[in-house]
Amino acid sequence: MSSTSGTTLVADRVFRTLCEDVLSGRYEPGEKLPTQRTLAADLGVTMTAIREAVKRLEQLRLVEVRHGDAMRVTDWRTDGGLDVIAHVLLRGGTLDRATLAAIMEARCSMLSEVGRLAAGRRSDAQAATLLELAGRIAEAADAEAAQALDFAFFSVMVESADNVVFVLVMNSIRQLYFDQAELFRAVVADHEELAPVYRRAALAVKRGDVEGAAARVREIAAAQESRLTAAIG
Repeated sequence: MSSTSGTTLVADRVFRTLCEDVLSGRYEPGEKLPTQRTLAADLGVTMTAIREAVKRLEQLRLVEVRHGDAMRVTDWRTDGGLDVIAHVLLRGGTLDRATLAAIMEARCSMLSEVGRLAAGRRSDAQAATLLELAGRIAEAADAEAAQALDFAFFSVMVESADNVVFVLVMNSIRQLYFDQAELFRAVVADHEELAPVYRRAALAVKRGDVEGAAARVREIAAAQESRLTAAIG
């Protein structure tokens, strides 16, 4: 292993440790973190690893570093973005069920509105792609294949909605969804049963039926939320 790779692995470990300390409330918003030199000594790592880890914390807006001042913890609930969700969801390596429920609730509401917008804004090519993907979901060989097709279906739906904010949200969700693919695989459990609803959603979008599209997409998302909730117990 190269020294660069080794440093990156150490920085990852330091980042996870400090991220957990901030998200768990060990350090309160506004509180000063120990100096980088102190952290390096306490954790037994190099200053390079500490600097890399702190840079990632800054990118997530979990800490604020000011020249000539100590690092201060921010309030991730008011300053954080969607990229914090993955770390909150699996805080300390343990699934946070409340956060998962919030993710699925927000997903259901967002996708319903996406369906509504898509029905009024889709291109003919996008409508055709949605119908094609709905058919492929019905024929998916297994849950893993159905999961990839499900995400592709909703990605095209979001593109059809022609709203840049929803596109950016989907980009953030993509990484979480596939990084934790096994966790979310339950959303496509018994995908053959839901396949007709994907088709009805796609047809509603093609017809320009905004209310019908919203209702069918919500039906899919709500069913997926129920499947995931049942799977995790």
